[in-house]
Amino acid sequence: MFQTHRNGRLNESRLEADATLSMKLNRAVLLSDTGGSLPYHRIGKLLSFFGVSWRTLTVSQFVADAAAKLVAADKCRIFSSAETFSRLLEACDHRPESMPHWHQDIHSAFVFADGDPQVLEKLVRLLAGDERAELRHMHLRGEEFVVANDSEFCGVMASLRIPASRANDNACLVSNIANTDALNLISSASGSIFLKLQYGHVPVFVSTSAEIIDIDAELTTQNFDVREHFLSTVPVVLYIKWAFAETCWSAPETNACLVIDDPVLKSTHGFVNFQELLSLMKRHNFSTNIAFIPWNWRRSTPKVVRLLRENPQNYSVSVHGCDHTRAEFGSLDRQRLYWKAQQALERMNRHESITGIHHDRVMVFPQGIFSEAAMSALKHTDLIAAVNNDVICAEPHPRAITISDVWDIAVMRYSNFPIFTRRYPWEGVENFAFDVLLGKPAIIVIHHDYCSDRCRRLVDFIQGLNALKCALEWRSLGEVVRRSCRQRKLSPTLIEVEMYGKELRLENRSRQPQRYLIRRRESEPLSIKEVLAGGRTIIWNSAKDGINFEVELEPGENTIVEIRFDELLGNGAYTGKLSDKAKAMARRYLSEIRDNHITPARLKLTGSR
Repeated sequence: MFQTHRNGRLNESRLEADATLSMKLNRAVLLSDTGGSLPYHRIGKLLSFFGVSWRTLTVSQFVADAAAKLVAADKCRIFSSAETFSRLLEACDHRPESMPHWHQDIHSAFVFADGDPQVLEKLVRLLAGDERAELRHMHLRGEEFVVANDSEFCGVMASLRIPASRANDNACLVSNIANTDALNLISSASGSIFLKLQYGHVPVFVSTSAEIIDIDAELTTQNFDVREHFLSTVPVVLYIKWAFAETCWSAPETNACLVIDDPVLKSTHGFVNFQELLSLMKRHNFSTNIAFIPWNWRRSTPKVVRLLRENPQNYSVSVHGCDHTRAEFGSLDRQRLYWKAQQALERMNRHESITGIHHDRVMVFPQGIFSEAAMSALKHTDLIAAVNNDVICAEPHPRAITISDVWDIAVMRYSNFPIFTRRYPWEGVENFAFDVLLGKPAIIVIHHDYCSDRCRRLVDFIQGLNALKCALEWRSLGEVVRRSCRQRKLSPTLIEVEMYGKELRLENRSRQPQRYLIRRRESEPLSIKEVLAGGRTIIWNSAKDGINFEVELEPGENTIVEIRFDELLGNGAYTGKLSDKAKAMARRYLSEIRDNHITPARLKLTGSR
């Protein structure tokens, strides 16, 4: 059952009440006597990113609130520097009658280094009950970080080993703690960097790093690499996701897909053998999307067509450009880009009509190159999202993309048309694991030459992903997009959802009716043609920075929500020059000669196979 409103607007007072309820469900206290220094500002931004409300209190204010029984009934989570937390513990000793009953009023605490190793060392000795505990500054070059095998706290990051050679080594390492209750959560061969201690039966998580990630910082590479920011990022994010597991934004499921760029649907393309790859998918539990070049729409062979059509749970097809010429979607001409995208979809529709192979309406940009104009144009087509390695547009002066933009489920900075990020295997399982921790899908990209060893490297990598402490759902690329959202439960029957793609699959797996409050960022609401749920038009409401609407589902019910935008005027104004068509044809055939003959010969000569 889909919720509509006859007056054409949502019940705004109810939405406000729901938002207030959400705020009450979150409890975070930033304990600071310095007026909120840089680390606290950064923690505040992290909490807001994950949907956690917070407030800053001094030690004296916290003590006063505790004495007046104003500390949250559902227990607060404290974020504090080592120096401030030490002052709180001193207040406990001096005024025990005014302090909270720790195990009753405080859920846990996250304590970070503040530049004074002596203060931190003293605090660690107190919490560990071990006067021999010491802190030493260590350079971590050549070592690796080891994450504890504790799936309850570390989640998908549990048991990972991450090279520390490129990480920030501005940390002290705790060692020689005799207390067996102390738990090393992140350590190296030289000692512990992030550990769990206790005070008054309350867990205290201590990070010996003085750095906290600034998620508003501009991204300087085409994607975020957790290996470069491990100490400033992973301890605090692990804590937030654990401490606010019931109330922070989270993904309803973890989806994954392997994408292979370029292959023509023939028995083999380069080192890709479609029948052998299918056998590997079934044996090792993964799915593959072929980023299919629409120019090849008449060239698929019957044998491979039948293979893909009969195995939709393993194989899917997406849209890889149109002609796949150089910087095809890097143009600044929005109208021409719109025509190009429509031509690509028309070719894919023709391919589907003659082969019966359904295609996912997802764009994979050739060479990863796109412009802001391209994103604006694609928004007005039937494409539901883009999937890309790069997130910074190819323009002389591209807009700034922040770390928080790329941490999000999808990058929404370009006309609010989503880019779901994908990674190469050599970026490391740890980067995929951190994406999953954030709620992002795991989308892997390779080219045919990665299969040059009969797919041994690929299988090893897939096995590493499947060994992560999470339940990966391998799906088609289109379903990965539709099922990628973030949500939080406001009550037993009320769920707030943020939508990213132009389509969203909602599924009520509970035993009672659920109401979904859905919001999606949208800077041009007037360009929306209609919003549908299960094929039926529903009412939506324009709100700050986006739109809101509601959907109700009965137990076991699922539906697809769609947002459709107006078409751009002028479609069909371009027909393409004969010279362009000839160049596109030459490029396609020459690329196949390279993939099928030149690359295998070169690898054979160099012994790389």
